[in-house]
Amino acid sequence: MRVGVLTGGGDCPGLNAVIRSVVRKGIQEYAFDFVGLRDGWLGALRGDVVPLDIASVRGILPRGGTILGSSRTNPFKHEDGVRRIQDTLAAHEIDALVVIGGEDTLGAAGELSRQGLRIVGVPKTIDNDVSGTDYTFGFDTAVGIATEAIDRLHTTAESHMRTLVVEVMGRHSGWIALHAGVAGGANAILIPERPFDIDQVCAWVQSRFKFNYAPIVVVAEGAVPKEGQMILKDRSLDEYGHVRLSGIGEWLAQEISQRTGKDARTTVLGYVQRGGTPSAFDRWLATRFGLHAVDAVKDGEFGTMVALRGTRIVRGPLPEAGARTKVVDPSLYDEFGVFFG
Repeated sequence: MRVGVLTGGGDCPGLNAVIRSVVRKGIQEYAFDFVGLRDGWLGALRGDVVPLDIASVRGILPRGGTILGSSRTNPFKHEDGVRRIQDTLAAHEIDALVVIGGEDTLGAAGELSRQGLRIVGVPKTIDNDVSGTDYTFGFDTAVGIATEAIDRLHTTAESHMRTLVVEVMGRHSGWIALHAGVAGGANAILIPERPFDIDQVCAWVQSRFKFNYAPIVVVAEGAVPKEGQMILKDRSLDEYGHVRLSGIGEWLAQEISQRTGKDARTTVLGYVQRGGTPSAFDRWLATRFGLHAVDAVKDGEFGTMVALRGTRIVRGPLPEAGARTKVVDPSLYDEFGVFFG
């Protein structure tokens, strides 16, 4: 059997660990042949295919990014997209695909699976917002990076006695903001799941200054103020209809400064959260996902996605296009309310 592997959407620490484990187990245990499709669904549309063997995945476990490249290509936004992908698979004698991606990439995979393609999905995203799995690889690394940044910002904030606003990733879910904010000792954590009251945020900031400490405010990029709308610098859309988020941190710092009379500055962590070597946990989870994905191919269980439930790897259905993202449970957010302010 010849199996194709592709990585789609944003890059993420741990992608190479999945590719490595899929290829190593597939060749050594099942005698599969592997190829990689370059740049996600774009490579599938263009027929951009490269060979994958054990030598080509040697040494990639600790590397960030993806050796196959990635893109936010939506195959259903391209003329004859399904046919072109089918032609690529036929031309290169590819019997099945292992698709590694987030909600958009896997949503497209689910629709292609319903149209007859033999696909097994692997969930990835630093945002941890793919439904059906407790955790996605990349999340642990992103939280670690954000936490270290918050730790470092505490000292400069207190040196100058100013508020520092830290903007982290999280379009529809606040997992990174909540985990890193709690771990880093933030005084306010603002997430997309709960519109925030700017007056309450300023009150938290003021209460921190009363004790002669400088506040740290952590905000997810998709957080929205009450009675307002999402703050955006750029309203252009990608092929999945998403705006390119950024701007809430800068807006928040300006509001805090104007309302409290105290200096406030913004740090946008941006892509630094997605780059670099994956954490030990993400390498472990990504490797397990890859091993179980190739098992699903061997078993002929197509149209499925591997997922983490507790400590077990299970198989579930591929998500539908536009499926609801996994968001933070309000009760979990409320547990940490005592630390705010």
